[in-house]
Amino acid sequence: MSQYTEEIQKRRTFAIISHPDAGKTTLTEKLLLYGGAVHEAGSVKARKSARHATSDWMAMEQERGISISTSVMHFEWAGCEMNLLDTPGHNDFSEDTYRTLAAADSAIMLIDAVKGVEPQTIKLFKVCRMRGIPIVTFINKMDREGRDPLELLSEIEDVLGIPTSPATWPVGQGKNFVGVYDRWHKRLLKFERAAGGSNRVPIVEGSLDDPALKNEIGQRAYDDLKDGLELLDGAGSDFDRDAFLSGQMSPVFFGSALTNFGVEPFLDSFIDLAPAPRNRLTESGDVVAPDDEAFSGFVFKIQANMDPRHRDRIAFFRICSGRFERGMQATLQRTNAKLTLSKSLMFMAQERSNVDEAFAGDIVGLWDSGQLHIGDTLYTGKAVRYEGIPRFSPEHFVRVVLRDPLKRKQLKKGLDELSEEGAVQVFYDLERMERDPILGAVGRLQFDVVQNRLQNEYNVNVSFDALPYQHARWIDGSLDPAEISRRSGTLCLRDIEERLIVLFSSEWMMQRIIDDYRDKPVTFIAAVQPGRKV
Repeated sequence: MSQYTEEIQKRRTFAIISHPDAGKTTLTEKLLLYGGAVHEAGSVKARKSARHATSDWMAMEQERGISISTSVMHFEWAGCEMNLLDTPGHNDFSEDTYRTLAAADSAIMLIDAVKGVEPQTIKLFKVCRMRGIPIVTFINKMDREGRDPLELLSEIEDVLGIPTSPATWPVGQGKNFVGVYDRWHKRLLKFERAAGGSNRVPIVEGSLDDPALKNEIGQRAYDDLKDGLELLDGAGSDFDRDAFLSGQMSPVFFGSALTNFGVEPFLDSFIDLAPAPRNRLTESGDVVAPDDEAFSGFVFKIQANMDPRHRDRIAFFRICSGRFERGMQATLQRTNAKLTLSKSLMFMAQERSNVDEAFAGDIVGLWDSGQLHIGDTLYTGKAVRYEGIPRFSPEHFVRVVLRDPLKRKQLKKGLDELSEEGAVQVFYDLERMERDPILGAVGRLQFDVVQNRLQNEYNVNVSFDALPYQHARWIDGSLDPAEISRRSGTLCLRDIEERLIVLFSSEWMMQRIIDDYRDKPVTFIAAVQPGRKV
């Protein structure tokens, strides 16, 4: 095996998905803690004396205690290079999560032991399933009085339609949660509580037959553990690695991210479970192997103003094949332009360091002057174009009201950059041209983020007037905008790439108009790809 192939085999690029408040950001912090990337784990809602979560670097994230934007973090564990993508859990920022999953080779699905499978988890699971992403399940918050573990497994299988295979099993629950039984290695792992869970916890390896265990957790918990293991051994599904890698089975781990119980054995197993970078399909159906000599990859995220001092713009780039070297030249597929990749970064959320070399599976930040779009492919050698990353039609709309008319130029700059990031979609009225732009979003919280960032990053104060529209579709084909605008409950706009889009006041109105144009050379599109025609 060549040194180059060895480097690729070391890479693990994965995302964490969950419903809000399931503990995703807390688990992220604990993985960073065990990986040595931080010396003390932060919290989502930190006290004055405590450190905020590494992944929540935006001021608004720290104020509200939610993740707004995907954070990219790198750490090492057991000789592997770990590229962790912490995605927003809130449904209002789901577009960012969908884009990020395109860059992941595997995913950790976090389930709240108290609440079970929740709506946003279902949505994100379906995206992973559609992309064939292997999923490892971590059932969190076992330190609380929650649902029966067998009941949780049954719900995962019934609701998500994926067989499970428990790799660990909880020893006790709630205040009696003291550890996990490792079914794969036939060992009992007991944990000692650490103050606040901010540091690594000691692990004591023991036996199920240890008489002290019964006294420690109580007769009932001990009997539940024995009964659960016997039931799993008799009727549970054996782990099938091929089924897991194809996204058809999920191994399950139990623990508490808050107290660190179960985190270290989970991380040890995840290294072995999660696949190294795999083959990628192009739009033409060709397969690109990670060990191909030619360099290639795609942009899945753009973030402006990560460093407010320099007003920078960073394109997050997933390497799919070949080796990246600082200063190399690559072709931008969309324009055929030659770009010199001279400024490249590796990330720990907002913190960054220069990177001179990277391999397939790595996430590299490329300094961008505005040439790169989400979904863009860069390559050397033979031309390649990876599958694009769609933008979905928005469901909420507002008209922007600029408080100071003299700042119209700053407003346009801010909206252009935020739109290119995918933070919001910008549309213009056909009659008003670029005055009073209209914003579209999947969730209303996106408007709060845009308003906050316009003020803090571009020094522009705006307010929003809500518009009475609920659906939107892009237009492919010949259509007279004035004709459709005369229909009640509709509004015809153009996006920043000059594509025609129609807003509808209701689903009924949308369906009626689609039916009216069914026999005409017009198609109504629910999703488009940035930088490409409808």
